[in-house]
Amino acid sequence: MAGGIEIRPAHFPGRAPIDAYGNGGFRFADMSHRGSLLCLPSGIHGWGVEDHTMLTVEAFSRILEQAGEIEFLLVGTGDGMRILPKELKAALKEAGISVDAMSTGAAVRTYNIMLSESRAVAAALIAVEG
Repeated sequence: MAGGIEIRPAHFPGRAPIDAYGNGGFRFADMSHRGSLLCLPSGIHGWGVEDHTMLTVEAFSRILEQAGEIEFLLVGTGDGMRILPKELKAALKEAGISVDAMSTGAAVRTYNIMLSESRAVAAALIAVEG
């Protein structure tokens, strides 16, 4: 057996509200994660997007793969509201997903409310420092 630590992609296999955000990460389910997150029907996953310039169709591939289980997608675009690229909005619409972009703080609050209502919601959240 090899010694050392096994590094695996960040993944929480369930749905959970976001308890806190800021300082470059998030807290949920008694855990913390540094970096951005995807909150999907398949669980909460680490997401390699660091700012709004990285919001591409490719960055949303995991969301598009689970489109059948998602009605609403909240995109937390960081410290402020940003417009999503036309190609991304078109791909999500074609997949049957309604999307709303807002600051990460607003997206976290809205996600938690919709999750508590058992809605078919997902969130793509860019980590913020504040």
